[in-house]
Amino acid sequence: MVRKSKKLEVSFDCPETERKIIRAISRRARDLYLENGVDRAALDIAMDITAVHCNGNPIRLNDLLAADDFNLLHDVSKIASHLDRETGKLSGFFRPRFSRPARQVA
Repeated sequence: MVRKSKKLEVSFDCPETERKIIRAISRRARDLYLENGVDRAALDIAMDITAVHCNGNPIRLNDLLAADDFNLLHDVSKIASHLDRETGKLSGFFRPRFSRPARQVA
């Protein structure tokens, strides 16, 4: 008997207010990449951030948008390199600097 594994789909479901902030982050990151000779699409950046934000590692989006160039690119580039695109989860024990604090269980 062969069991089929249930494949989880990555969620991209977030409120429009958060989508607007993610689009602004991705446009800013794209511009910074281009200034440094890297061609990366804003849509790819937005999808990576949304996947992480909606699948277990919420991001402080307003703080990321307001971050200096170095810290913004740090989180965006590390998200891209640590994102498991099958699950939307981050691998390699990476946690973005602008992650929301983890809830502590009493």
